[in-house]
Amino acid sequence: MLVGLVGKPNVGKSTFFSASTKAPAEIANYPFTTIAPNRGVAYLRAPCPHVALGLAACTPRTGKCAEGTRWIPAEVLDVAGLVPDAHAGKGMGNKFLDDLRAADVLIHVVDASGSTDSEGNPVPAHSHDPAKDVEFLTRELDAWIGGILGKDFAATARGITMKNAKPEVVLAERLTGLGVKEHDLAKAIAKSEMPPVVTKWTDEDLIRLGGEIRRQSKPILLALNKADSADPATVKRLQGLGLTAVPTSASSELALRKAADAGVVRYEPGDADFTLVDESKLNAAQKKGLEQIREKVMRPFGGTGVQKLLEEAVYRFLDRVVVYPVEDETHFTDKEGRVLPDAHLLKRGATARDLAYKVHTDLGEHFIRGVNARTKRVVGAEYEVQDGDVIRIVAGK
Repeated sequence: MLVGLVGKPNVGKSTFFSASTKAPAEIANYPFTTIAPNRGVAYLRAPCPHVALGLAACTPRTGKCAEGTRWIPAEVLDVAGLVPDAHAGKGMGNKFLDDLRAADVLIHVVDASGSTDSEGNPVPAHSHDPAKDVEFLTRELDAWIGGILGKDFAATARGITMKNAKPEVVLAERLTGLGVKEHDLAKAIAKSEMPPVVTKWTDEDLIRLGGEIRRQSKPILLALNKADSADPATVKRLQGLGLTAVPTSASSELALRKAADAGVVRYEPGDADFTLVDESKLNAAQKKGLEQIREKVMRPFGGTGVQKLLEEAVYRFLDRVVVYPVEDETHFTDKEGRVLPDAHLLKRGATARDLAYKVHTDLGEHFIRGVNARTKRVVGAEYEVQDGDVIRIVAGK
């Protein structure tokens, strides 16, 4: 599972990436600061089962558990900025689009303040309409996927017709890198109302089909970045575009995380406010900066928006649940005695066997049964795991 950060240059993608992952990324006020994609790990919140199970604590191997909240790793990808006509190669667009192939969901970072033009160059605040950026990026993604489908399409279409083959069977091979299956493509073809004769499909038809595939395979959320400098009417208008849109200040999130690491404030990602711990470590400018974050970001928006977007992307759009495999269902431990050591994000509807495969291929292939550690009941291979389940997997040699 991979969350991709997209957008035009110079809108704060790398700041969002650094704020969410604490991984270094070059940040500067000019286009194409990022060329090679950055990869890092963010952490998502979930209620830890150790509280409901009456356990004193848990011992995660990755992430952490703090005050009953489990922090679960998820990978984030920051790609270079996209500009209009990226699908045609402008601004190294084809390379940057290809970097997105593995992403399961996209967070489109938008400069809601309107202080960068369509190619990411600085302009006076409110002089550029960010709604145009939303429109252009979805158009570029649709045209990119349509272009993948359309490569040598005339010959492909003739072959489909001559063999009386189903278009989705032939074309799905081109989209394996996007994670698109035959049945997904068949639904997209039907929903796009493609002409019944495949040889009659035009470039415009393929782009329309690309849009439907994009909506299924790479849903988009909007990070309305620099919301504290944006016109409130613009923020409201962007929230009415039909996409999940969250007012965001990636720079505030990054500043708060650094201040928390330095012991200056008490703050966890996603909190609606922060608490000053040691004012003596702050100079006048730093105090003023934190006050502005509270007044211009935390109070009006209920937080910086960064953590909210990541969790919306994974839990709601990718529909993931959190499941905890153990080897001892009585003590909720692995063989080394660690309590609830691992937390896995699985697609809702995943089975106990799917969990076994997630832990190790051998466990999936030799799966015998599972045990629900909460109820102590045996579950079969097709048992659909539930959010917060603790499962012991029993497998043969």
